[in-house]
Amino acid sequence: MDERWEALKRECMGCRGCALAQTRTNVVFGDGATDAEILLIGEGPGQHEDEEGIPFVGRAGQLLDDMLEIIGLDRTKVYIANIVKCRPPQNRDPLEVEQTACMGFLRRQTALLRPKIIVCLGRIAAKAIIQEDFKITSQHGQWFTRGGVQMTAIYHPAALLRDESKRPDTFVDLKSIQAKVRELCTHTEV
Repeated sequence: MDERWEALKRECMGCRGCALAQTRTNVVFGDGATDAEILLIGEGPGQHEDEEGIPFVGRAGQLLDDMLEIIGLDRTKVYIANIVKCRPPQNRDPLEVEQTACMGFLRRQTALLRPKIIVCLGRIAAKAIIQEDFKITSQHGQWFTRGGVQMTAIYHPAALLRDESKRPDTFVDLKSIQAKVRELCTHTEV
């Protein structure tokens, strides 16, 4: 990790920008390749992530790893971050004030990464990144362009654990992501 990433991570680890800082065990900064062409963005850490300081390490994380494997990706080829870096109590949705407090860190991570593709994992991330009125049930798998970056959203892995009927749609979305990676990414083979 280069100096800019280290400096940003240190700053994030010391953040007290919202009330979540008072209840966290660990800041969950992000994980993966700092030169990745693909950025995956979730909403926020859960209990296991808060304990380990790494995004997507619980059951939803295991499913995410399986989903990535289906399309020839893994954590060494992508970067994974969240809208908020600290766990909301009882895994509730992050409040607007919490998202706003953390958004600067995500923007700076994105600027350092300069991804070609952003995949939002779930409704909260899609609403924050793609468009405010994003409807995950009708817009998952659709592609959007923002600042020259291709963006899409898929169901959050936790939602797929709760409702397996969404898995066929997600498989189609994953294959679309794989095709986009093949089209746009120069150093990521899938």
